Amino acid sequence: MSRALKVANLALLVLFPLSWFAPLMRAGMLPLFGLEEISVISGLQSLWEADVALALLVTFFALVAPMLKVIGLALIQFGLLSARVHGALIWLGRLAMGDVFLIALYVAIAKGIGIGRVETAWGLWLFTACVLGSLAVSALSRRGEVG
Repeated sequence: MSRALKVANLALLVLFPLSWFAPLMRAGMLPLFGLEEISVISGLQSLWEADVALALLVTFFALVAPMLKVIGLALIQFGLLSARVHGALIWLGRLAMGDVFLIALYVAIAKGIGIGRVETAWGLWLFTACVLGSLAVSALSRRGEVG
């Protein structure tokens, strides 16, 4: 197992939670007022107040699935879990990528409607990089370096 892949995967244990609190976008209804920063966590908090079932689903895909995947891959990398579960871990990573797609879709819709203002923020890039990095570490590990 490549040391660089292990380090990259372990870095995701820190970077994912950081990306959840980082601002994904700034949104406001009118151009004259300040823009409110929205993060994965603040978005989930609002969602929990509005729709518990949807909040459970998004919480799983945005927080639980990516961390389970990273932890599972770390366990495989350090010989504490069978490499046979690697396929399931890759599947978890693909589910997490759906979050980035949905956020991008919401930004595009909000900009298209033209009612308010939406600006992407650095946290969206960090979250996207974490998801793509996790997919890359899994793919590179799958090519024969795991187990």
